Amino acid sequence: MKKIITEKTTPQQPKMPEIGGKKCVEIWSAQCGECLKWRIIPSEDEYEEIRSKFIEDPFVCSKKPGVSCNDKADIEYDKSRTWVIDKPNTPKTPTGFKRRMVMRGCESRIDCYYKTPNGKKQLRSPTDVSNFLTSYPEYNMNGHISLQHFSFNAPKIMQDTLPLTSAAAAPKD
Repeated sequence: MKKIITEKTTPQQPKMPEIGGKKCVEIWSAQCGECLKWRIIPSEDEYEEIRSKFIEDPFVCSKKPGVSCNDKADIEYDKSRTWVIDKPNTPKTPTGFKRRMVMRGCESRIDCYYKTPNGKKQLRSPTDVSNFLTSYPEYNMNGHISLQHFSFNAPKIMQDTLPLTSAAAAPKD
């Protein structure tokens, strides 16, 4: 089974995009299940759609308009940026919410949270989600949103792509 990898740039790269001083995902990508080439996915929404049904409907190059396995890869898996692997079939973020992944300063872990549609809260756990949906039933979409629509499973940081200056990449004694 192929995994989806999101890509996160590191201090090796020129000025990395940040939100509130935190490192953020710059490029969304998926690996073709047939030729194993990496394809850039144009938006977070499209990436989440692919990821949400990756096991039953694996990504292949031909799903991108005008692209085939015969074409050169869009991007190469290398040390020019930090890569992280997202778990296949992670649910697509409900409409109005935003899933955010923040790499800790030591680059050893990623924290996942959701921004709410009303901007009043950051949901950091299933308990936060449950409390929010109870307190703000208008965002529950008539009972169509539940805890199963949220995942706090953090993507795995690919240690072999961390810059050598990272504490997480430093050799252990």
